[in-house]
Amino acid sequence: MERDGQFVGESGAFLDAVEKASRAAPLDRPVLVVGERGTGKELIAERLHRLSLRWDGPFITLNCAAMPETLLEAELFGHEAGAFTGATKARAGRFEEADGGTLFLDELGTLSTGAQERLLRAVEYGEITRIGSSRPQRVDVRIVAATNADLPKMALEKSFRADLLDRLSFEVVTLPPLRYREGDIPVLVDYFGRRMAAELEWPSWPGFGRLASEALNRHDWPGNVRELRNVVERAVYQWNDHSISVDHVVFDPFESPWKPRQRKDTSETEPTAQPTGDALPVPAAPVATDEVFPGVDDMKAAVEAYEKRILETALAKSRYNQRQTAKALNLTYDQLRHSLKRHDLLGS
Repeated sequence: MERDGQFVGESGAFLDAVEKASRAAPLDRPVLVVGERGTGKELIAERLHRLSLRWDGPFITLNCAAMPETLLEAELFGHEAGAFTGATKARAGRFEEADGGTLFLDELGTLSTGAQERLLRAVEYGEITRIGSSRPQRVDVRIVAATNADLPKMALEKSFRADLLDRLSFEVVTLPPLRYREGDIPVLVDYFGRRMAAELEWPSWPGFGRLASEALNRHDWPGNVRELRNVVERAVYQWNDHSISVDHVVFDPFESPWKPRQRKDTSETEPTAQPTGDALPVPAAPVATDEVFPGVDDMKAAVEAYEKRILETALAKSRYNQRQTAKALNLTYDQLRHSLKRHDLLGS
């Protein structure tokens, strides 16, 4: 998904969420957008604005988590000159800037108690009061808020106002994480790959190879579409030969054999008691094998699958140079060829 408003995806879960937002857009009511990081919450907020009757008004955004708590209220509601140290002149807040349009509040769950109380009044009565002023003023603003926090749970725990949650949740659009968007990963991979290839002025788009495609589909994508875009664009940019399919993917750009070592903190480590006399040493806690190898009910198949993944990873790191791969795995060239043939990897 792109910030230009382009939605890419064809899974039912994703299209249902987009359709839900589209239906809510014309109604002049608050909408809460819920989803993991990187799922496109701000894009949904923009869609709600563009399809509303406020489409020609301002669309103002504020990331609540990016502002210090002491400045957040002033940023939202504005302040008068002298309201606090450093306030040398009066300043309009985001609510005034968004008058006649939409105010998008990202990371809503990080709002302080004081900001929540002021926000509730703004939503309930359409009035705000600048910091340092006693004169309320009317504003015409539609609120769209986003969060990846469990706000109903926070309301039960009294860390988020239940009455504010009630006012903001006229409609709740929950975006599915990428791992549940069946069939969308190949579509997104091709979309971002083509865009990056065009940016690099490649004459054509060769696509991704089998090994890279399998790795991209197998990844869990904790960062969702934002992470996928970075991985795909990095893979295209690092690929030197645009005449053949891109078949090398780096999921963690920080991974390196020269990564700085982290010094272990031993200041709080308690000395291990040594057995004395006839005392027996305390045995180590047993390993919970179900946690280490979840779902293994066929050892031979599991070992074969693990060996294949090792070979695929080593091949990718060596740019599919088999002699370098053999050296990296401490195998002879013949041993590597035998393993590749057994796992049907010679054709890659």
